Amino acid sequence: MLSAALLTGAAGTVFAAEANDDVVSLVTQPGQPLVTTTTKTTAAAPVKETAAKAEAPAKVELADRLVINLAARSIAAIRDNQKVALYPIGPGKVSTPTPTGYYKVIDKEVNPTWTDPGSATSIPSGPDNPLGYRWIGIGGNYGIHGTNHPDSVGHYVSNGCIRMHEEDVEKIYDMVEVGTPVEITYNRIVVEKTPDDQIAYYIYPDGYGWQNVTTADVNKWLAGYGVSDFVTDADVEQKIQASDGNPTYVAKVYPLYVNGQKLKGKAVVQDDITYLPAVDLAEAAKVSLGWKPEEKVLVSSYGQAVGYKKKDTLYCNADDVATLYHLDGGLNAGKFELKTQAKKQETVPVVKNGKAVENGTAKTEAEVYAEATKETAKNAKAAVTDAKAAAKDVKAEAKAK
Repeated sequence: MLSAALLTGAAGTVFAAEANDDVVSLVTQPGQPLVTTTTKTTAAAPVKETAAKAEAPAKVELADRLVINLAARSIAAIRDNQKVALYPIGPGKVSTPTPTGYYKVIDKEVNPTWTDPGSATSIPSGPDNPLGYRWIGIGGNYGIHGTNHPDSVGHYVSNGCIRMHEEDVEKIYDMVEVGTPVEITYNRIVVEKTPDDQIAYYIYPDGYGWQNVTTADVNKWLAGYGVSDFVTDADVEQKIQASDGNPTYVAKVYPLYVNGQKLKGKAVVQDDITYLPAVDLAEAAKVSLGWKPEEKVLVSSYGQAVGYKKKDTLYCNADDVATLYHLDGGLNAGKFELKTQAKKQETVPVVKNGKAVENGTAKTEAEVYAEATKETAKNAKAAVTDAKAAAKDVKAEAKAK
């Protein structure tokens, strides 16, 4: 009997079982009963402008946009939705915070002059200029610029502008043009997929006191990447308490396909095990599936294998997809692709006159049955003929006597 409680997870839906349940039916397909046999299975110094070189500088690809995260104190250059550069920044003080919002580059200047807004005193470009050697204006008095105090980068220090190390701002300067969008956010939670397909998440301190972070918030972010089932709430809470901005690596994640259909759930690799969403696979492969909660065993129309309940979602080991679903496949070009196994015709021996012919050919059950029936009839006819002959011989022998 199924419990009335319905549990939902990021990769499928399972039903909670009562304590006395043997097998909980998860997916039912017509004509596919479940198998019931139990089988356990450091900041750089500012760089002054150098004299122009004789050689033409290498062409720098432009960024599509800049994204500034004030909580992380970082600026990223984005191209084709990929992060192509990331540098530390020094945003505004708590008393003069850098405003969030959507902006764009409105002007660019090499060797800018700084004018003190209090005294109207101007300082030309040079080592005493607090703007460094590059200025990227984004609206009003706000801009992205270098600094003659590189040790201030990484802290909330400015009057609202974005400070950068000189060598970094010069690179960013070359990657943008007037009109390039600039997005300024305040996100304490950051989740990213690394080049080697690892999902990592960061939680930054609340420098401005603008954003409270909860375990539910973090799980929501991780769910978008398919790994919320693979972290515990206790670990997330500990991470929030630390808020140190260091990465926590969760697992490798790959999109999951069955017979060319992309599933909602993903293939997740953690601690050398590839976990696949059990219910999603059953539905895609059209296979009945059940769950033995006491034994932690998944039961399908074809066989049984160990299951893994992570939060409210059931997973199977990728090594068991053939046993549970008659699927084959694996990781291929960044995708985890599975296909239904092709049905194989068994090679059966052909029996003639009571002897098996070697190297029998593949035949259907109907063909084998028909041949067996035909052979039986033939043998029966031969037996009758032999019996008649024997009777004739007996009769002749009796007559001779």
